[in-house]
Amino acid sequence: MEGNRENLLKTIACRMKELADGVNSPTPRVEIHLLVQGCRLAANFIGCLGLLFKFAEMEFLSKVNDLDKQAKADDTLETMIDREIEKNCAKKSHSASRSLIRVKRAMVMLRVMFEQIISSRESSLEAAVSKSYEESFAAYHGWASRTAVLVSLRSLPTRAKLLKMLYENGVNDY
Repeated sequence: MEGNRENLLKTIACRMKELADGVNSPTPRVEIHLLVQGCRLAANFIGCLGLLFKFAEMEFLSKVNDLDKQAKADDTLETMIDREIEKNCAKKSHSASRSLIRVKRAMVMLRVMFEQIISSRESSLEAAVSKSYEESFAAYHGWASRTAVLVSLRSLPTRAKLLKMLYENGVNDY
């Protein structure tokens, strides 16, 4: 079973590397289907943070699904955004551009969270998740949302429990 968790983590790492290679190439591009696949894999981690984070997982996946629905088969982020700008709908509430902003913030949160988890060997995830939230979403949330997040931090699993959940759920989620 150890291999299942490793496969999930390796699959996510591979997908993120593909995305990074596209961004860092001489002709930068991000293919939407690769972004969507990577985000769907990464959503597994949000769900493992506990019941109180289930809403965040559902919200993240709804934005990822919005991107997927609005993209054409060979779209890149650039072609999709250009199409929305041309149609004057990039700033509309249900545009792919606005969904992309929220997806980016969630990915920043996950990146910072895992950087914190790796750099600290603390058993508690509270500091890692708190810092990642502050760096990604806090500035865009009102008092009620920020307070709800702070309260939910107390319900986070320990580092060991998170790894165990990833281990147990790894096979079914990709």
